[in-house]
Amino acid sequence: MQLLLPIQIAKRLQRELRRAGRREIGGLLMGEHLNDGMFRVVDISVQRSGGSQACFVRNPGEHQCQLQEFFDRTGANYSRFNYLGEWHSHPSFAPYPSPTDMQTMQSIVDDPATGVNFLVLLIPRLSTRGSVEITATAFSPGAHPIAIQVSAEGDSQGQYETRGYKWLRKIFRF
Repeated sequence: MQLLLPIQIAKRLQRELRRAGRREIGGLLMGEHLNDGMFRVVDISVQRSGGSQACFVRNPGEHQCQLQEFFDRTGANYSRFNYLGEWHSHPSFAPYPSPTDMQTMQSIVDDPATGVNFLVLLIPRLSTRGSVEITATAFSPGAHPIAIQVSAEGDSQGQYETRGYKWLRKIFRF
């Protein structure tokens, strides 16, 4: 699986991370299915409340309107445009899912009432130099989570670095 992150979305994340400082923020990922295993992030929602230095709790009500506007804008073409998953920052920690993150995402995707085939968790943070570091993890019902590749779309300056066990970190420089 591969996730394309348009540069304008990466820059928006960078602005929001700067604004939040040491407090975790997050939201939804809305995307486009391009072909087998390839998705593009088309929009994100941003929740600035509900976070501390070490925790983020999403308030679903804050995102419902933006998700509905996304579906309206894309003609309710759910097979092409849909909810991809979640994102939240780790300003004080490495941008890898915590055990709580892993358990939460797996419980969402394993719940038959959600009706999703997979979910992506994107975790960004600002580096000490101000670039955005990102990891992405895919969750499927009854399966182990897997690290997925994030590619900058519209930017040739990004580079990949491997950190930790099977995690891929994308560094965006602007």
